[in-house]
Amino acid sequence: MIRIEITAASRIGCVRHQNEDMILVDSHFIRNDDYKTLVTLNHDDRFVVAVADGMGGHNRGDVASSDTLRSLQFYYHDIPTGLNPSDFNEAIVGWLDYINNFIASKGRADEQYKGMGTTLVGIAYYYGDFYSMNCGDSRLYRWRDGQLKQLTTDHSLSNMLGTEKHTSIITNCIGGGCNTSFIDLVKITDDIQSGDCFLLCSDGLTDMISNEQIASLLAEEADANALCNAAITEGGFDNVSCCLMQIK
Repeated sequence: MIRIEITAASRIGCVRHQNEDMILVDSHFIRNDDYKTLVTLNHDDRFVVAVADGMGGHNRGDVASSDTLRSLQFYYHDIPTGLNPSDFNEAIVGWLDYINNFIASKGRADEQYKGMGTTLVGIAYYYGDFYSMNCGDSRLYRWRDGQLKQLTTDHSLSNMLGTEKHTSIITNCIGGGCNTSFIDLVKITDDIQSGDCFLLCSDGLTDMISNEQIASLLAEEADANALCNAAITEGGFDNVSCCLMQIK
């Protein structure tokens, strides 16, 4: 049995007029709000948490992030039981193909949705195993024993060029006209310890505050709402969404 304390918050920031981010915590969708829960997972359970950052440079990024998370929530709980890691990976890739085609077809049918896209970062629990999921430049961190470690790799131009300064140009996403979308799916079960805290966030957090600032806030036991507020205090140039998962 595993107990996880979760806080999640998604804020509009100081510049944009609408929030294109969204958070999924199993069956709850969070946008312009915050959420807190304590979940208990047994071996045969399944559970998914994800952050989607709708692409602000494209039409209706808010729709892309919402469509993606609602599709993931439905699809994930419909995956057959008892899959091995290879078959589970195949199921997630199958979902990625589906949601990409769905978003593309929506754009072909209605001009206002043309080119919309979103990133996705998440943690999935499936029959005793934890998996990280990443498509784009939203991030997953682990906070353990006073150390903050990024577990995902940014699919971004700045990362490809090896530059520290982050840009909004991404090289992989869901929708957004990307014809070669892929998802990094990594089994992380063996690297999870009691007391670990996992942070999922959009780049609205990491563009505003440094890893050192994030670590300092986590050391002070900040929740997701406090992290969002810190990014907004620093300027809030983008929407900001955070989800913290504390392994109890």
